[in-house]
Amino acid sequence: MSSRPVTVVAAAALEALIGLAAAVGGLYSFFIAVTGRAGDLTNAIPLAALGLGVGALLVFVARGLWQLREWARTPVFVTQLFLAVVSYYMFTSGQYAIGAVLLGVAVCASAAVLSPPTTAALFPEERGK
Repeated sequence: MSSRPVTVVAAAALEALIGLAAAVGGLYSFFIAVTGRAGDLTNAIPLAALGLGVGALLVFVARGLWQLREWARTPVFVTQLFLAVVSYYMFTSGQYAIGAVLLGVAVCASAAVLSPPTTAALFPEERGK
């Protein structure tokens, strides 16, 4: 049996999913720029680089959480805060379904990464005190 609680698995999976979504967005922006369908090429290329870079960083953080690295907890939680802000703007622009999905992911991942089993797995030396 693994020493990895289900809450760590859930938080790492959701973080990786967010990272993959950011990377897919970056690839889409790059594809649009390369095929000439971008409205403004000077914005499409940096957006593609940003999407790919953020995606890679978030997958790296998810991997750190999967490996029970205690440093990964904070970036995972901060990601969820940003996701909640994006969700708010989705709601204010009338995109309720997307906003609800993003908010649901943010709440679930935050709850998972801050839960007692995750804390116990990431900080085992605190249990003995």
